[in-house]
Amino acid sequence: MFFKKLTRILLSVFLFSALTCVASDEKREAEFATDIQTALRIGHAVWLESAGKKFLSLYTDTTKNPRSGIVILLHDTGGHPNQQAIIKSLRTFFPEHHWATLSLQMPIREVSAPVQDYFSLIPEAKARLNAGIQFAKTEKAEKIVVIGYGLGGLIASAALTEKTEDVNALITISLPVPETSEINAQTLQIIPKITLPMLDIYGALDMPNVVNSARERQVAGKINPNYRQVKLDDEGHFYLHDEGLLVKRIYSWINKVTENSAY
Repeated sequence: MFFKKLTRILLSVFLFSALTCVASDEKREAEFATDIQTALRIGHAVWLESAGKKFLSLYTDTTKNPRSGIVILLHDTGGHPNQQAIIKSLRTFFPEHHWATLSLQMPIREVSAPVQDYFSLIPEAKARLNAGIQFAKTEKAEKIVVIGYGLGGLIASAALTEKTEDVNALITISLPVPETSEINAQTLQIIPKITLPMLDIYGALDMPNVVNSARERQVAGKINPNYRQVKLDDEGHFYLHDEGLLVKRIYSWINKVTENSAY
């Protein structure tokens, strides 16, 4: 009897641990939300809901008419919807150029968590992206483009192999190819399933699992006639040399693709 009770207790502890390890760090999300809303000067907070949980998003309408559509932004590992510098730059650039932006809070781990711990959050992250797409549709978005940075690019790629009818294009910035058995993080198996126009842009001095896998990603994308890969010389993962060039290259590609022009 004692051993049966002990077994049940240990099993309960194991199951509780398993459940808690696949959920976002809500306390850390709340801290980000408080800090962001206190300092927010451009755009406004929008609380979306996924799987019964609300999460922060930042919506910035375009200042130029006519509106071309809405760009949905997914940040990198452990970041937030106003993450410096890439996400914030994109979030504020596009509204000045006929595109509204919706930047989503992705699920996050505790501060010290390794990137491998994020892979189990990808299903939750995909659900949040779907909530963002639904919001864009309610805003009557003329076109919807998804941009993911780092892990956000992997999340976007995984999500858009399943749901593409409402999205017009996908851009990944510094798309990683992690060494993992997690099915949702198998980048080289995900890319061939993407049928959307896809821009795979990275820096020549980027993270090793981005740079070293560039050729493999290109080969994986050959099945998609609308896949394009661009390398920016002298740039690392944070694009500190000329962040403006990254933004302009993305903007130019989006306009060509959404206008159905050759590129």
